[in-house]
Amino acid sequence: MTVLDASSTELAAAAALVPEIADRAVEGERLGYLPPDLFDRLERAGLIDLMLPRALGGRELDPLTVIEVIATLSRADGSVGFTVLTLNATCYVAWLPDPAARTVLAGRPRAVATVFTPLGRADPEPDGSLRVTGRWPFNTGCRNASWICNGVLVMDGDRPATVPPGRPDWRLVFVPREQTEILDTWQVAGLRGTGSNDTAVNRVRVAPEFTANPIFEPCPHPGPLYRWSFFALMGVQFAGFPLGIARRALDEFRALAPGKSRGSRPLAQEQSVQLAMVRCEAGLRSAQAFVTDVVGRAWQRTLAGDELAMADRVALRLATGRAMRAGVKVVDTVFRLAGGGALYDRSPLQRCWRDLNAGSHHGYFSEYHETRVGRAVLGLPVPDPWMM
Repeated sequence: MTVLDASSTELAAAAALVPEIADRAVEGERLGYLPPDLFDRLERAGLIDLMLPRALGGRELDPLTVIEVIATLSRADGSVGFTVLTLNATCYVAWLPDPAARTVLAGRPRAVATVFTPLGRADPEPDGSLRVTGRWPFNTGCRNASWICNGVLVMDGDRPATVPPGRPDWRLVFVPREQTEILDTWQVAGLRGTGSNDTAVNRVRVAPEFTANPIFEPCPHPGPLYRWSFFALMGVQFAGFPLGIARRALDEFRALAPGKSRGSRPLAQEQSVQLAMVRCEAGLRSAQAFVTDVVGRAWQRTLAGDELAMADRVALRLATGRAMRAGVKVVDTVFRLAGGGALYDRSPLQRCWRDLNAGSHHGYFSEYHETRVGRAVLGLPVPDPWMM
């Protein structure tokens, strides 16, 4: 069931940038983040605004189109796809008061790098502002962003403050990049071009209007996209990433197999290779169809005025998890079949393998979260169901 805007100008813009993105993948890895001029073109094409409300100058696209755009970029280069999907968290400015949101969006580049995990502390000041201190790893895109938006716990003395109905006061705080220290920590095996360095602040003052909680609080914007839960929106951001990289890996191996031999005949003529390709192709197509069906059905119900039910959230988690596992299976298989030649930097296969395995380590895909889905499937109570 597809509810995809196939005429999307953003999808066309992503496709037009694919050749340059693919050509510059090694450059981004050497630099450690996306080249600024390339990122400028991505931003000006609206590819950081996919989920931003139209009222704030964004594109407010349907979820399936967002997934297809991210898949297109990830197919060209995993680091670009991952950076763009992460920086689409710029949409969380929709939870800020309008003047504050427009202040953040006036920055250039118009992008906000986000780590939602509350690894910082925020101490209240008498004037209502917060003094924020903390350090956040994996702050993807921080060198390409103009604002940093990270998770904190508001403190009451030495312990987290609580808000109704008794949960910790967990917020995202928006801080200009120039008030944030970017620590050069991103020396890694995969997704090297994402610039996912640690960021840190020390007693930076944040006015209350530059704090928000999209996890627990409703969005003031009325669009149907903003009736989806925080983690459902995160699933939309992530779903296209493994599908795009895995498709690129299959494309590369399909081009290589007729001309590469491991003995007396080309790889493409070996029965074991043929079976592996059939299974990879079927697994990837199945995963993509699952994502399309689940997201399309949930979106249609949202357009009809229904709330996103727990069953929809569980299905979305199932589909995105399946997409990641199917993608990893593809890159692991073709990287092994391609032999020693795939080890060279000149081979896109090794980058597909590194990038997708690196992306699979994101907390969204962890067993900790997957067991919540398992509990829901078994009909057991799900702890912290807001994380679905």
